[in-house]
Amino acid sequence: MGLIKFLKDKFTKKKDENSLSLSAKKDESLDKYDKGLEKSRKQFSNKLDELTKKYKLVNEDYFEELEEILIEADCGVSFTLNIIDELLEDSKNKKIVSPKEINELLVDKMFLNYLKEGEDIKNELTFDNLPQVLLMTGVNGVGKTTSIAKLAKRYQDQGKKVLLVAADTFRAGAKEQIQVWGDRLNIPVVSGNENEDPASVAYKGVKKGVEENFDLVIVDTAGRLQNKKNLMDELKKIYNVTKKLINHEPESFLVIDATTGQNGVLQAKAFKELVNITGIVITKMDGTSKGGIILAIREELGIPVRFIGLGEKYTDLEEFDLDKYLYGLCSGLIKDE
Repeated sequence: MGLIKFLKDKFTKKKDENSLSLSAKKDESLDKYDKGLEKSRKQFSNKLDELTKKYKLVNEDYFEELEEILIEADCGVSFTLNIIDELLEDSKNKKIVSPKEINELLVDKMFLNYLKEGEDIKNELTFDNLPQVLLMTGVNGVGKTTSIAKLAKRYQDQGKKVLLVAADTFRAGAKEQIQVWGDRLNIPVVSGNENEDPASVAYKGVKKGVEENFDLVIVDTAGRLQNKKNLMDELKKIYNVTKKLINHEPESFLVIDATTGQNGVLQAKAFKELVNITGIVITKMDGTSKGGIILAIREELGIPVRFIGLGEKYTDLEEFDLDKYLYGLCSGLIKDE
């Protein structure tokens, strides 16, 4: 079964009268993906649909326009060239001349490209070892502090005892921002003095998390990529003191602003050199047409997107679901299937 048909059956297939129960209720999460990816869908599946109406049969011009659509959607040059080469080969070997069939094959390959490095990714924090420590990284202005608050609220609502640690001691107002969110959510915050060694603040916070039986400790870290040497040393110290206190590997999330497109991929590459990034949090997806950035990150870095921001509310930070993401990105094609 092709992926477009799979997604249609999964998300739009009518229920019979006997199944009008919980399973037939509107999926609020799917609706968020559908609305949050509206701009990206116009850039991607709507243009693919226009392409099928423009060409009765695929040819060189068709593939050139298809390549342009993928690059403009920020799927990345490497991802785009690889997938176009595969489509060209398949179209020749299997004698596929229908633009609609090529589009369906494209969506299938997008799915396989994302999953090729592991199908058993767990996006949610597992809490197998307590406290679960989460290091949050990312350059200034990407929505890191807001993402910290949304994650804190998410797990607080799940009954977890949460602690915030303001270990970005260099950016003016950073610890005050964390404190504001802590006050709003009634979550305790550990912070240090201005220009205090960030690793010392992280140590105090994680130590409190261990001694007072917190389930989750979220540590805010600096995002000063201008001086990678200092940042690398700082992050390594935070990582090492954390690991020593909890006797297991902490999670390390990198926050990326989707509106920055390929700059976000470059940021991810830089941070990957500094620390073991275990997941990506994509913010502001609802405000951009660059939805392909998720595929570019996976293709070039092999790092899974764990959470995706589809709006400004606490509840608009969703666990990343590839099926729902592809549905939101491709629903124009799916509904026409």
